[in-house]
Amino acid sequence: MTTTPDPMCDHRQLIVVANRLPVRNVSDRNGQHWVSSPGGLVSALAPVMTSRPRASWVGWSGSAGRAPDPFVHDDISLHPVELSRADVQLYYEGFSNGTLWPLYHDAIAEPAYHRTWWDAYLKVNRRFADSVIEIAEPGATVWVHDYQLQLVPGMLRAALPDLHIGFFLHTPWPARELFLRLPWREQVVRGLLGASLIGFQTDVMAHNFRHVVPRLVDGAVIDFDDQTVSAAGRSTVCKRHPIGIDVERFAEAAAEPDTAAAVEALREQLHRPRMVLLGVDRLDYTKGIAQRLRAYGELLDEDRISADDTVMIQIAEPSRTNVNGYADIRAEVEQLVGEINGKYGTMDGPAVHYLHRSHDFQELIALYRLADVMLVTPFRDGMNLVAKEYVATRYDDTGVLVLSEFAGAVHELEQAVQVNPYDTDGLKVAIERAVRMGSDEQSRRMAAMRSIVAESTAHTWAETFITELESE
Repeated sequence: MTTTPDPMCDHRQLIVVANRLPVRNVSDRNGQHWVSSPGGLVSALAPVMTSRPRASWVGWSGSAGRAPDPFVHDDISLHPVELSRADVQLYYEGFSNGTLWPLYHDAIAEPAYHRTWWDAYLKVNRRFADSVIEIAEPGATVWVHDYQLQLVPGMLRAALPDLHIGFFLHTPWPARELFLRLPWREQVVRGLLGASLIGFQTDVMAHNFRHVVPRLVDGAVIDFDDQTVSAAGRSTVCKRHPIGIDVERFAEAAAEPDTAAAVEALREQLHRPRMVLLGVDRLDYTKGIAQRLRAYGELLDEDRISADDTVMIQIAEPSRTNVNGYADIRAEVEQLVGEINGKYGTMDGPAVHYLHRSHDFQELIALYRLADVMLVTPFRDGMNLVAKEYVATRYDDTGVLVLSEFAGAVHELEQAVQVNPYDTDGLKVAIERAVRMGSDEQSRRMAAMRSIVAESTAHTWAETFITELESE
């Protein structure tokens, strides 16, 4: 496949298909209105879409019930897809987050395989595909995103074979033996093969997908050199396209005087500890938060670090609160925080500052700048953009990133202190090493990681993917 830019591509209709629209409805003193949603996907795609004269985004508004009429926001035509309360429960909370999410994250939690969930997933994917078919022009470029919509490419290919269809998986793709547990495995794979280009976060994930196809599709042929799978007379490129972040936005915000003032105020509130450790995660059983807290608590117990001059901040943003397993992980995390603070908290403050709420962009930037050690230790992650965000804010090349071997980001950020998050003793060693790392080593490692993050931005990711897709 060539990647030579086609001069007609900028005039081709671009349709992005994702579970959620890039906006959310808010109520304030000005009434109800739409505002842009935060998040890496929105910031990555907005510049590309606004450069296209007929760009559209198909997705759910976030509210169950009748979908709003199509509307335009920030020069992008938005086409809401209707989801009923039953759809949210069965398609989203059920099959997407009760079946696929745990399965794709190495079955850390046991996936559930309910036929009613699958029926809803099939129905909702058809509804998304129909919404695209209704607005697609001949030869349009359609980019479908993530595990909630894996059947859409095949549905679109069957209805409109002239479309340029791409798919990107933001989560991991599991090893073959895990994926084969899925009762509807063949339908999912055939749905994905409707795309001409499938992007994965790492080479390993792309290999895992290519490796499973011949097991499920008769006559499928893999070309490992071209990274293609050929089946039913078509070829699909299945390769690594790692997502980046808006580096300039994070770097500029980190260097603002207001950020420096906010960092100074935070450090004063914490009574000026010598060392600040930070974790920023969604409250999710894949993130390894409890294991991280246990390691920190044991380091304090063993007097390898001291609560007198070290403090840990753990942000755990609420996430999918209606999905099975999330109440359990919240209870476990809060119990561990209470135990550590019961032993090591003082009148001046706790040993662990635990915040179960969302934070706005400026707050996160200040926390990234405050942190001497960033702990990114998920059990499994497609990429983990928090790691890249932290690196982008370290304009002075200070700070240490402790990074899980099982996060996609580790394949790019090789200068991080790498750790097996299942190994509590190894995690303790990694944290202790990060706390004691000298400034010269910090600078060398961080400079190398900043260079890598700067080369592979969110905008570069989007442009590269679309260019390759449209050049098929």
